[in-house]
Amino acid sequence: MDLTPSPLALPFPVMPTIAGVELQAVKAGYKDWDRADLTLVTLSPGTALAGVFTRSACASSEVEIGRGQVKSGVARALVVNAGNSNAFTGQRGRDVVEAIRTRVGEDLGCEPDEVLVSSTGVIGVPLPIDRAREGIGAALKAEPCDWEEAAKAIGTTDTFAKGAHASAMIGDTRVELVGIIKGSGMIAPDMATMLGYVFTDAHIAPALLQEMLEAANARTFNCITVDGDTSTSDTVLAFATGKAANHPIAGWDSPGADAFAAALNDVCRQLAQLVVRDGEGASKFIAVRVSGAASDESARHVGLAIANSPLVKTAIAGEDANWGRVVMAVGKAGEPADRDRLSIAFGSVWAARNGQAVPDYDEAPVAEHLGGEEIDLAVDLGIGEGRATVWTCDLTHDYISINADYRS
Repeated sequence: MDLTPSPLALPFPVMPTIAGVELQAVKAGYKDWDRADLTLVTLSPGTALAGVFTRSACASSEVEIGRGQVKSGVARALVVNAGNSNAFTGQRGRDVVEAIRTRVGEDLGCEPDEVLVSSTGVIGVPLPIDRAREGIGAALKAEPCDWEEAAKAIGTTDTFAKGAHASAMIGDTRVELVGIIKGSGMIAPDMATMLGYVFTDAHIAPALLQEMLEAANARTFNCITVDGDTSTSDTVLAFATGKAANHPIAGWDSPGADAFAAALNDVCRQLAQLVVRDGEGASKFIAVRVSGAASDESARHVGLAIANSPLVKTAIAGEDANWGRVVMAVGKAGEPADRDRLSIAFGSVWAARNGQAVPDYDEAPVAEHLGGEEIDLAVDLGIGEGRATVWTCDLTHDYISINADYRS
């Protein structure tokens, strides 16, 4: 499948190496393509682990096994397979995951439970165990690669590599956080999103890292949508090697805990928005800002109802300021709302206030705003203090073309 780079793509950032993390990317040949599709990440002993996974009832074996592994709080390696999700493949799929974990564990001298595995791609086809074994063998002998190469290797229908970086001061020690992610379609996270990985050299307790990741996930990955579909394989993992030798972050009252949490949230937000920017067929990046809701969670639900509406998304694709479609989406969200208090704006222009069109509303500046690539849609429900921002993209003909051809 020949994929044109998204017009919303951002260049891959300069990202530092993380002490205790080594990357290898090789071609296992999971699909008929000439590119790396197996990534091996080796982690130093004692690396802390946190993770969130899809709530899909049809989750892959990788997800089912990973949920248990995260409880241990430690990791030594990560393997990511691209081109085949290994989901809905029964015992055969699970056997491949166990084989990968055993093979890597033997080489690193660690327990298989310390080896995380993720797979992404076509559903319903078992991951070829021979190619997986050969790929792992090649990866274990390969030269290290950089973050951008690893980000490319984990992609499927992604049109550009996605990475993010932030740092935080823990006392006098600077700690670094980097992240890579893949995702373009089947994006409506119900816990985390697609496949995303954050690495840091900070020394932090696994339980606190888990708590911080869950909080960041709620504000970032669970606030994006491309097409309203939740994957069987959605996974976000965080790894902390402790190599920065900072004073350990053991709890929220530890020095630097708030700074680290803010940096983690920043990396997750950047990654989440990059996925939306690469939404299949996307031509516009849309921020839906909801205020005046009954609660923050209610605001998020309203935002997602708007962001998932095909009618809203196609109107914006056509640069049509049809705010009536936004009214529709708010009304169907199942959240508290009052028609006569509802206000809607595109950019900085209010089209409707308190349940009716603004007198002398001038659509010209709105049309100009919708002609750009960065769209801001504001909705004020006028009934409370709840607020949330949801990020999405428009829906174009290209989305159909990409997904009609996906298995080829």
